[in-house]
Amino acid sequence: MSTSNYTGVSHTVFRLLGIPGLEDQHIWISIPFLISYIIALLGNSLLIFIIFTKQSLHGPMYLFLCMLAGADIVLSTSTIPQMLAIFWFNAGQISLDRCITQLFFIHSTFISESGILLVMAFDRYIAICYPLRYTSILTHSLIGKIGVTIFLRSYGTIVPIIFLLKRLTFCKSNVLPNTGCKHIVLARVSCDDIRVNIWYGFFVLMSTVVLDIVLIFISYVLILHAVFRIPLQDARHKALNTCGSHVCVIILFYGPMMFTTLAQRFAHHIAPHIHILLANVSILIAPMVNPIIYGVKTKQIRYEVVHVLCRGQK
Repeated sequence: MSTSNYTGVSHTVFRLLGIPGLEDQHIWISIPFLISYIIALLGNSLLIFIIFTKQSLHGPMYLFLCMLAGADIVLSTSTIPQMLAIFWFNAGQISLDRCITQLFFIHSTFISESGILLVMAFDRYIAICYPLRYTSILTHSLIGKIGVTIFLRSYGTIVPIIFLLKRLTFCKSNVLPNTGCKHIVLARVSCDDIRVNIWYGFFVLMSTVVLDIVLIFISYVLILHAVFRIPLQDARHKALNTCGSHVCVIILFYGPMMFTTLAQRFAHHIAPHIHILLANVSILIAPMVNPIIYGVKTKQIRYEVVHVLCRGQK
């Protein structure tokens, strides 16, 4: 497989290198990623199972949590199996179509998760500020429409990237120094002008993830304003406690992403393999930890998880 520059041929097959510079450590690196992936799969699958099978958990907050768990499974499955195949079998060869499919699911699912977190902030705002109208506002019909809107937004903003990539001629290198396919990583090995790709990627980021962060921040400003107007301290503490799990999930989802983005932008002295490692860790943290957070901090889910596990041991 040729990797020379400017061959005049548009490559249709690429080779993912994994984590360049740490090839001899791939087996050891794969162990924590495999464990984290198993935890993410089992934890989120258990969460979905419990919410679907327990009628008492069919409230708005739990249905949004079910959406989040489903997105977590898709996000981790879009990245980790390919990574493990590279680490274990050096199976880094990937076709252009498969590469674009992978990056489509990675980017669209990430945007979906961001949208779900925004809606969960809105859910907490309604629960605290309008408790008596909570179920009448967030009906099952509205929740279904919100879910469809979230996924249409994520897929609708990423579909143009497919066409932006398909128009490119990949006549530079067919080697991708990464564990998976990403939009700009793939675009940079083309020999065409990719300014449209860069600007569209920036537009997608600003109009989805960054906008969601701003709206979540505004939601919590309104929530805190309402909470601190509650005269009773116990009621105030209870209201804040209902937001605890969501705040933890927000920090774990956006925090690593922001840190990785800033590190890639400004910390040029850090070795490239560290950037790649951090990017992969940041993707997996939220899917692995989310079900643990909600299992520990949400009484109803904690009770049902213990009940299911105890019943399974009989």
